[in-house]
Amino acid sequence: MRKITYIDAMNEALHEEMQRDENVFVIGEDVDIDGGVWNECYKLMETFGKQRVVGTPISESAFSGLAAGAAMCGLRPVLEFMYMDFVGVAMDQLCNQIAKLHIMSGGQVKIPVTIRMCGTGTGSREAAQHSQSLEAWFAHIPGFKVVMPATAKDSKGLLKAAIRDDSPVIFIENRNLYYEKEPVPEGEFIVPIGQGEIVREGTDVTVVAVAYSRHKVLKALEMTEASVELIDPRTVDPLDMPLILDSLAKTGKLLVVQEATSECGIGAEIVRQVVEKGFDYLDCPPVVLGGKNIPTPFSAPLEDHVLPQVEDIAEKITAFAKYQI
Repeated sequence: MRKITYIDAMNEALHEEMQRDENVFVIGEDVDIDGGVWNECYKLMETFGKQRVVGTPISESAFSGLAAGAAMCGLRPVLEFMYMDFVGVAMDQLCNQIAKLHIMSGGQVKIPVTIRMCGTGTGSREAAQHSQSLEAWFAHIPGFKVVMPATAKDSKGLLKAAIRDDSPVIFIENRNLYYEKEPVPEGEFIVPIGQGEIVREGTDVTVVAVAYSRHKVLKALEMTEASVELIDPRTVDPLDMPLILDSLAKTGKLLVVQEATSECGIGAEIVRQVVEKGFDYLDCPPVVLGGKNIPTPFSAPLEDHVLPQVEDIAEKITAFAKYQI
């Protein structure tokens, strides 16, 4: 299978969906200049023109409101936030308008908006205002679907699924993944929203790795002899809980790994649902291994200290595997 980058896979998805449906258009800061900030919009302007590749001023609230109105009129906007951290100024348009209009209209209005949250995560030393993982904000708002692809294949398949969905989809991208080449099938394919993936089968511990944490866990597995069932949820709302519960029934132990802070995050929600729906499967308390509850430091050693590193994950997995009832 050919290998392309995560960002090129998304670029392919945008080209294919804009070619397939003339109602799809891209809007955001610099999407019309030199392929966009991350090169995800490469050649979109040349191919589809300025009416469908709309560069905007630095006003997230304005272009989010524009996207909401366009969706109400039958278009399918792909809305880009240059960094997820910038979403705060558009929360009214996103959470009070886009997420709710379908329900508030009695189902008469569809809001097929794909909201790309770019540049999320840590590791690039961009400090507290450019390094946040805010997926739990949007998973908490009824009306949104929230996806977090961790591979180039999933970035393409889930982006195509998001664009075709009649609901608003929050599409969260970790910048550490953008330029690594990975296998991506050629031709048409979709990754269904709400369907997780068993990355590796095992019997000792179920590890649910959210987004970029999938890659850290795979490295950690090289440092432990434990038999780990690794699950990538891919979609964090709705969660594929049957997949997680089936695995837990086999292993009896659950570790959730995420880059976001451990408190009140997606890991906490996974544990809540496991306790509610699969308590009898548990042989020991479930654990969430995430970031410390402080803003991300700019200093490289401090940033690494507040996040779960590969060695921390391997140590926790080994401890779980040795746990005896």
